[in-house]
Amino acid sequence: MNEMTGMNENPLDLLPEVLLAASAVLGLLLGAWLPRRRQWLTGALAGAASIGGIVAAAIAAAKPVETAFGESFALDTVTATSRLVILGSTLLVLALAMPRMYADPRETEFYVLLQLASLGALMLAGAQDLLLLAAGYLLASVPAYALAGFRKDGPGTEAALKYYVVGALLGVLMLTGITVLLAAGRATSYPVLRTDLAEAPAGLVAVGTLALLSGVLFKAGCVPGHFWVPDAVQGSPAPVAAFLTTVPKIGALAAFYRLAAVPLTDADLPWADLVAVLAVASMTLGNLAAFFQQDVKRLLAYSTISQVGYLLLPLAVAGRTGLDQEALLYYLAGYALTNLGAFAVVCALPGADTIDDYRGLARAHPALTASLVVCLLGLVGTPPTAVFFGKLEAFSAAFDGGYAWLAVVAAVNTVASLFYYLRWIGPAFLARGPAGAFRAPSRPAAVIAYGAATGSVALGLLGGTVLDVLDGPLVR
Repeated sequence: MNEMTGMNENPLDLLPEVLLAASAVLGLLLGAWLPRRRQWLTGALAGAASIGGIVAAAIAAAKPVETAFGESFALDTVTATSRLVILGSTLLVLALAMPRMYADPRETEFYVLLQLASLGALMLAGAQDLLLLAAGYLLASVPAYALAGFRKDGPGTEAALKYYVVGALLGVLMLTGITVLLAAGRATSYPVLRTDLAEAPAGLVAVGTLALLSGVLFKAGCVPGHFWVPDAVQGSPAPVAAFLTTVPKIGALAAFYRLAAVPLTDADLPWADLVAVLAVASMTLGNLAAFFQQDVKRLLAYSTISQVGYLLLPLAVAGRTGLDQEALLYYLAGYALTNLGAFAVVCALPGADTIDDYRGLARAHPALTASLVVCLLGLVGTPPTAVFFGKLEAFSAAFDGGYAWLAVVAAVNTVASLFYYLRWIGPAFLARGPAGAFRAPSRPAAVIAYGAATGSVALGLLGGTVLDVLDGPLVR
């Protein structure tokens, strides 16, 4: 990408977002007229919008770096990569959900909510203004609350309630932080805040920053805003759980990186040390809590909390090294692909809820077992998967940025995480379940699992080439 050009207010610059929003509105209207067994057309429309958005994002990535609509939305490498990963992840979740949702009375509503939540994540990733960041947070949150409780059963209702309560509390704190930073910097635009916050009272900036980051970290599922994750993931349908642990996290961490690299970079605050502490807390707590989990969705929920800890490494050194941006973006792409692959296996075996239910899987479904092994060991960081290369880059960024101790702690946690992933893999190979214990797996979900596992390995092998693309300029 070239250097940033002047302000641009062409609506086509937001074509991926416009396509998703238009598809959601049109799908809602179509759903009111289509018969129940034709509701899948709204899902197909959502898939077409996602594919169109991916193409538009890929084309836009080759254009010069610029801003849109009063410099409130950045069009740079971070936005382009986030668009591709978020829309690709949304497409995979749609493919996982459509067979399950076929002829459901509320099928259309599911696809509309999914698109709106994805749109919120896209706005988070590109927000260059605190007000747009708040709008993106709300758009990413409210539909997700409804998705968590979509089944309207006991666990789903509990999941939605806990998700909503924590989100509402931290959302209010986030809005309070925006108000405080507005008072301190007298602006909401990131480039203006970068200059003005450096001259504002340190105490006021510190309070505003802590409150603001509380909302962003909630969306990422980071400690201390992680309490909703295990219950929301366990109580949600498997495709929704896959979505909640992937798409909002991408938007939130991209937004966090932009905050760290632009408005907070010159502020006289030890925010990098705070991020390092949160990283250690997230990876350690997530790993410890996952050690003895029996429910596979709950295990993956704690796994995603620990993964946030590793993803925070490049954020802790944002602006201190030239490796931070490419490490974060590559890790996000690798994590999304690998995490969705693991959840695809869960979707393919709807009757297997606990680790013991996977006994004898290798004998019954060897290809599905291979995909599970690749994705779970990929989440550990086993070569040649994408997460391995992502962790290597994140560790390198931490060392290069002066946080060698943080990289060491992350490496120790990585080794420790191997234990609970092997607890899941072991029974599939070492134990035999009763004959006919496994029903025929869902073919679409199995195909996605195969593809995600293969993609994780391919992305890892192409890591050097991909990293060169991700090392582009950031709007400042």
